[in-house]
Amino acid sequence: MVEKRILELDSVDKYNDLFGLETLHPLVSVVDLRKAARKPDGMQMNYGLYALYLKCTKACALRYGRRNYDYQEGTIVSFAPGQVVQVDMMDEELHPEVYGLLFHPDLIHGTSLGKNIRRYSFFSYSSNEALHLSEQEKGIFLDCLRRIGLELEHGSDRLSKTLISMNIELLLNYCMRFYERQFVTRDVPENDELSRFEQLLDEYFQSGKAEREGLPSVRYFADKVCLSPNYFGDMIKKETGKSPQEHIQEKVIDLAKEQIMGTGGTISQIAYSLGFQYPQHLSRMFKKKVGCTPNEYRVRIQKA
Repeated sequence: MVEKRILELDSVDKYNDLFGLETLHPLVSVVDLRKAARKPDGMQMNYGLYALYLKCTKACALRYGRRNYDYQEGTIVSFAPGQVVQVDMMDEELHPEVYGLLFHPDLIHGTSLGKNIRRYSFFSYSSNEALHLSEQEKGIFLDCLRRIGLELEHGSDRLSKTLISMNIELLLNYCMRFYERQFVTRDVPENDELSRFEQLLDEYFQSGKAEREGLPSVRYFADKVCLSPNYFGDMIKKETGKSPQEHIQEKVIDLAKEQIMGTGGTISQIAYSLGFQYPQHLSRMFKKKVGCTPNEYRVRIQKA
Protein backbone atom coordinates (compact mmCIF):
# COMPACT_ATOMS: atom_id res chain seq x y z
CA MET A 1 0.00 0.00 0.00
CA VAL A 2 1.35 3.44 -0.96
CA GLU A 3 1.74 5.79 2.01
CA LYS A 4 -0.11 9.08 1.79
CA ARG A 5 1.99 12.21 1.45
CA ILE A 6 1.97 14.41 4.54
CA LEU A 7 1.05 17.98 3.65
CA GLU A 8 2.95 20.61 5.65
CA LEU A 9 0.43 23.25 6.77
CA ASP A 10 2.96 25.73 8.13
CA SER A 11 1.22 28.99 7.24
CA VAL A 12 -2.27 30.48 7.38
CA ASP A 13 -2.11 31.30 3.69
CA LYS A 14 -1.28 27.70 2.76
CA TYR A 15 -4.32 26.46 4.69
CA ASN A 16 -6.64 29.04 3.15
CA ASP A 17 -5.31 28.29 -0.32
CA LEU A 18 -5.98 24.59 0.24
CA PHE A 19 -9.65 25.27 0.98
CA GLY A 20 -10.06 28.28 -1.30
CA LEU A 21 -10.58 30.79 1.52
CA GLU A 22 -9.54 34.44 1.79
CA THR A 23 -6.53 35.44 3.91
CA LEU A 24 -6.97 38.72 5.83
CA HIS A 25 -3.91 38.35 8.10
CA PRO A 26 -0.72 36.33 7.53
CA LEU A 27 -0.69 34.86 11.06
CA VAL A 28 -4.35 34.31 12.00
CA SER A 29 -7.60 33.37 10.27
CA VAL A 30 -11.22 32.86 11.27
CA VAL A 31 -12.49 29.88 9.24
CA ASP A 32 -15.98 29.24 7.86
CA LEU A 33 -15.86 26.07 5.76
CA ARG A 34 -19.33 26.76 4.38
CA LYS A 35 -17.50 29.29 2.18
CA ALA A 36 -14.76 26.87 1.10
CA ALA A 37 -14.27 26.65 -2.66
CA ARG A 38 -12.49 23.31 -2.36
CA LYS A 39 -12.86 20.27 -0.10
CA PRO A 40 -9.56 18.38 0.33
CA ASP A 41 -10.10 14.72 1.13
CA GLY A 42 -8.10 11.71 2.22
CA MET A 43 -4.90 13.53 3.15
CA GLN A 44 -2.59 13.77 6.13
CA MET A 45 -1.85 17.27 7.37
CA ASN A 46 1.08 18.20 9.58
CA TYR A 47 -0.05 21.36 11.34
CA GLY A 48 2.47 24.15 11.81
CA LEU A 49 -0.37 26.16 13.34
CA TYR A 50 -2.69 26.11 16.32
CA ALA A 51 -6.23 25.24 15.23
CA LEU A 52 -9.67 25.01 16.84
CA TYR A 53 -12.79 23.91 14.96
CA LEU A 54 -16.44 23.87 15.99
CA LYS A 55 -18.07 21.14 13.91
CA CYS A 56 -21.84 21.59 13.79
CA THR A 57 -22.11 18.53 11.54
CA LYS A 58 -19.91 15.43 11.50
CA ALA A 59 -18.33 16.48 8.23
CA CYS A 60 -15.30 14.19 8.27
CA ALA A 61 -13.54 11.33 10.00
CA LEU A 62 -10.30 12.21 11.79
CA ARG A 63 -7.30 10.16 12.80
CA TYR A 64 -5.11 11.88 15.36
CA GLY A 65 -1.70 10.44 16.19
CA ARG A 66 -2.38 6.69 16.18
CA ARG A 67 -5.94 6.91 17.50
CA ASN A 68 -9.25 7.82 15.98
CA TYR A 69 -10.49 11.19 17.17
CA ASP A 70 -13.77 10.77 19.05
CA TYR A 71 -16.25 13.48 18.17
CA GLN A 72 -19.92 13.94 17.37
CA GLU A 73 -21.92 16.80 15.92
CA GLY A 74 -21.60 20.10 17.78
CA THR A 75 -18.12 19.59 19.18
CA ILE A 76 -14.72 21.28 19.21
CA VAL A 77 -11.54 19.60 17.97
CA SER A 78 -8.11 21.18 18.39
CA PHE A 79 -4.60 20.71 17.01
CA ALA A 80 -1.17 22.19 17.76
CA PRO A 81 2.02 22.70 15.73
CA GLY A 82 3.77 19.44 14.92
CA GLN A 83 0.66 17.28 15.12
CA VAL A 84 -0.48 15.17 12.17
CA VAL A 85 -4.15 14.67 11.34
CA GLN A 86 -5.67 12.50 8.64
CA VAL A 87 -8.89 13.92 7.20
CA ASP A 88 -11.51 11.89 5.30
CA MET A 89 -14.44 14.06 4.23
CA MET A 90 -18.03 12.80 4.15
CA ASP A 91 -19.28 12.73 0.54
CA GLU A 92 -22.64 14.29 1.35
CA GLU A 93 -21.10 17.36 2.96
CA LEU A 94 -19.95 19.66 0.15
CA HIS A 95 -20.04 22.76 2.37
CA PRO A 96 -19.86 21.47 5.97
CA GLU A 97 -20.96 23.74 8.80
CA VAL A 98 -17.55 24.07 10.43
CA TYR A 99 -16.23 27.24 12.08
CA GLY A 100 -12.72 27.64 13.37
CA LEU A 101 -9.65 29.61 14.25
CA LEU A 102 -6.09 29.18 12.99
CA PHE A 103 -3.11 31.07 14.36
CA HIS A 104 0.63 30.81 13.81
CA PRO A 105 2.93 30.55 16.86
CA ASP A 106 4.67 33.75 15.76
CA LEU A 107 1.45 35.67 16.46
CA ILE A 108 1.64 35.03 20.21
CA HIS A 109 5.38 35.23 20.93
CA GLY A 110 6.00 37.94 23.51
CA THR A 111 2.34 38.06 24.58
CA SER A 112 0.52 36.80 27.68
CA LEU A 113 -0.95 34.02 25.54
CA GLY A 114 2.49 32.98 24.36
CA LYS A 115 3.66 32.55 27.95
CA ASN A 116 0.57 30.52 28.89
CA ILE A 117 -0.16 28.48 25.76
CA ARG A 118 0.99 25.22 27.38
CA ARG A 119 -1.80 25.54 29.95
CA TYR A 120 -4.36 24.59 27.31
CA SER A 121 -4.12 20.83 27.55
CA PHE A 122 -6.72 20.19 24.85
CA PHE A 123 -3.99 20.96 22.28
CA SER A 124 -2.00 17.92 23.42
CA TYR A 125 -1.70 14.64 21.53
CA SER A 126 -2.87 12.94 24.74
CA SER A 127 -6.30 14.49 24.20
CA ASN A 128 -8.11 12.45 21.55
CA GLU A 129 -11.63 13.33 22.63
CA ALA A 130 -13.56 16.31 21.37
CA LEU A 131 -15.25 18.92 23.55
CA HIS A 132 -19.02 18.47 23.44
CA LEU A 133 -20.73 21.86 23.77
CA SER A 134 -24.17 22.98 24.91
CA GLU A 135 -26.08 25.46 22.76
CA GLN A 136 -25.04 28.26 25.13
CA GLU A 137 -21.39 27.25 24.91
CA LYS A 138 -21.58 27.16 21.10
CA GLY A 139 -22.88 30.73 21.23
CA ILE A 140 -19.93 31.81 23.38
CA PHE A 141 -17.45 30.13 21.00
CA LEU A 142 -18.99 31.75 17.92
CA ASP A 143 -19.12 35.17 19.62
CA CYS A 144 -15.39 34.96 20.36
CA LEU A 145 -14.72 34.07 16.72
CA ARG A 146 -16.86 37.02 15.63
CA ARG A 147 -14.80 39.42 17.78
CA ILE A 148 -11.53 38.11 16.31
CA GLY A 149 -13.00 38.37 12.82
CA LEU A 150 -13.95 42.01 13.40
CA GLU A 151 -10.37 42.78 14.42
CA LEU A 152 -9.06 41.15 11.24
CA GLU A 153 -11.47 43.18 9.11
CA HIS A 154 -10.52 46.39 10.96
CA GLY A 155 -7.02 46.35 9.55
CA SER A 156 -3.68 46.58 11.30
CA ASP A 157 -2.70 49.27 13.79
CA ARG A 158 -0.48 49.41 16.90
CA LEU A 159 -3.11 47.63 19.05
CA SER A 160 -4.09 44.92 16.56
CA LYS A 161 -1.71 42.21 17.78
CA THR A 162 -2.58 42.83 21.44
CA LEU A 163 -6.34 42.80 20.84
CA ILE A 164 -6.25 39.73 18.61
CA SER A 165 -4.13 37.72 21.06
CA MET A 166 -6.31 38.84 24.00
CA ASN A 167 -9.45 37.66 22.20
CA ILE A 168 -7.81 34.34 21.30
CA GLU A 169 -6.79 33.92 24.94
CA LEU A 170 -10.39 34.63 25.99
CA LEU A 171 -11.62 31.95 23.59
CA LEU A 172 -9.08 29.41 24.86
CA ASN A 173 -9.99 30.15 28.47
CA TYR A 174 -13.64 29.45 27.69
CA CYS A 175 -12.61 26.20 25.98
CA MET A 176 -10.58 25.26 29.07
CA ARG A 177 -13.69 25.79 31.19
CA PHE A 178 -15.70 23.59 28.82
CA TYR A 179 -12.95 20.96 28.88
CA GLU A 180 -12.78 20.85 32.69
CA ARG A 181 -16.55 20.64 32.92
CA GLN A 182 -16.66 17.70 30.51
CA PHE A 183 -13.63 15.71 31.64
CA VAL A 184 -13.64 16.28 35.40
CA THR A 185 -13.95 12.51 35.91
CA ARG A 186 -12.06 11.41 32.80
CA ASP A 187 -9.54 8.58 33.15
CA VAL A 188 -5.97 9.16 32.01
CA PRO A 189 -5.70 7.84 28.43
CA GLU A 190 -3.62 4.78 27.68
CA ASN A 191 0.07 5.37 27.19
CA ASP A 192 1.05 6.54 23.73
CA GLU A 193 4.68 7.07 22.81
CA LEU A 194 3.93 10.11 20.69
CA SER A 195 2.06 11.80 23.51
CA ARG A 196 4.80 10.82 25.94
CA PHE A 197 7.48 12.31 23.68
CA GLU A 198 5.56 15.59 23.55
CA GLN A 199 5.25 15.62 27.36
CA LEU A 200 8.91 14.72 27.96
CA LEU A 201 10.08 17.41 25.54
CA ASP A 202 8.11 20.07 27.42
CA GLU A 203 9.33 18.81 30.81
CA TYR A 204 12.99 18.79 29.75
CA PHE A 205 13.05 22.50 29.00
CA GLN A 206 10.59 23.61 31.70
CA SER A 207 12.68 21.91 34.41
CA GLY A 208 15.86 23.80 33.48
CA LYS A 209 17.57 20.55 32.53
CA ALA A 210 18.72 21.98 29.22
CA GLU A 211 20.73 24.71 30.94
CA ARG A 212 22.35 22.16 33.26
CA GLU A 213 22.90 19.25 30.86
CA GLY A 214 22.69 20.70 27.37
CA LEU A 215 20.39 19.96 24.46
CA PRO A 216 18.56 16.62 24.73
CA SER A 217 19.42 13.73 22.44
CA VAL A 218 17.04 11.40 20.65
CA ARG A 219 18.43 8.56 22.79
CA TYR A 220 17.33 10.40 25.94
CA PHE A 221 13.68 10.32 24.87
CA ALA A 222 13.90 6.79 23.42
CA ASP A 223 15.23 5.53 26.77
CA LYS A 224 12.37 7.26 28.59
CA VAL A 225 9.76 5.37 26.57
CA CYS A 226 11.79 2.11 26.66
CA LEU A 227 12.49 1.92 22.93
CA SER A 228 15.68 1.75 20.89
CA PRO A 229 16.69 5.08 19.33
CA ASN A 230 16.29 3.67 15.80
CA TYR A 231 12.84 2.24 16.44
CA PHE A 232 11.74 5.38 18.26
CA GLY A 233 13.02 7.57 15.42
CA ASP A 234 11.28 5.48 12.76
CA MET A 235 8.00 5.55 14.71
CA ILE A 236 8.00 9.34 15.17
CA LYS A 237 8.97 9.88 11.53
CA LYS A 238 6.17 7.60 10.31
CA GLU A 239 3.53 9.23 12.49
CA THR A 240 4.46 12.89 11.95
CA GLY A 241 6.62 13.04 8.83
CA LYS A 242 9.46 14.55 10.90
CA SER A 243 12.33 12.97 12.82
CA PRO A 244 12.65 13.32 16.60
CA GLN A 245 15.67 15.59 16.01
CA GLU A 246 13.50 17.91 13.89
CA HIS A 247 10.90 18.01 16.68
CA ILE A 248 13.61 18.89 19.20
CA GLN A 249 14.93 21.68 16.97
CA GLU A 250 11.42 23.07 16.43
CA LYS A 251 10.87 23.13 20.19
CA VAL A 252 14.18 24.96 20.68
CA ILE A 253 13.31 27.54 18.03
CA ASP A 254 9.85 28.09 19.51
CA LEU A 255 11.28 28.59 23.01
CA ALA A 256 13.99 30.88 21.64
CA LYS A 257 11.34 33.03 19.93
CA GLU A 258 9.37 33.27 23.16
CA GLN A 259 12.43 34.35 25.15
CA ILE A 260 13.53 36.80 22.46
CA MET A 261 10.19 38.59 22.68
CA GLY A 262 9.20 37.86 26.26
CA THR A 263 12.42 38.69 28.09
CA GLY A 264 15.15 41.28 27.90
CA GLY A 265 17.82 38.59 27.82
CA THR A 266 20.74 38.74 25.42
CA ILE A 267 21.03 36.12 22.68
CA SER A 268 23.93 34.57 24.61
CA GLN A 269 21.83 34.25 27.78
CA ILE A 270 18.99 32.70 25.80
CA ALA A 271 21.34 30.26 24.07
CA TYR A 272 22.85 29.05 27.36
CA SER A 273 19.38 28.63 28.95
CA LEU A 274 18.35 26.39 26.05
CA GLY A 275 21.38 24.15 26.35
CA PHE A 276 23.75 25.53 23.71
CA GLN A 277 27.44 25.48 24.59
CA TYR A 278 28.14 28.37 22.22
CA PRO A 279 25.63 31.17 21.33
CA GLN A 280 26.60 31.08 17.66
CA HIS A 281 25.19 27.54 17.43
CA LEU A 282 21.74 28.90 18.32
CA SER A 283 22.16 31.74 15.85
CA ARG A 284 23.13 29.28 13.09
CA MET A 285 20.14 27.00 13.78
CA PHE A 286 17.78 29.97 14.07
CA LYS A 287 18.96 31.46 10.75
CA LYS A 288 18.52 28.09 9.03
CA LYS A 289 15.01 27.48 10.41
CA VAL A 290 13.57 31.02 10.51
CA GLY A 291 15.50 32.75 7.74
CA CYS A 292 16.98 35.50 9.92
CA THR A 293 19.21 35.85 12.97
CA PRO A 294 17.71 36.04 16.49
CA ASN A 295 18.50 39.78 16.69
CA GLU A 296 16.93 40.41 13.28
CA TYR A 297 13.86 38.48 14.42
CA ARG A 298 13.58 40.61 17.58
CA VAL A 299 13.67 43.83 15.53
CA ARG A 300 11.20 42.51 12.94
CA ILE A 301 8.60 41.39 15.49
CA GLN A 302 8.92 44.61 17.52
CA LYS A 303 8.13 46.58 14.38
CA ALA A 304 5.09 44.38 13.52
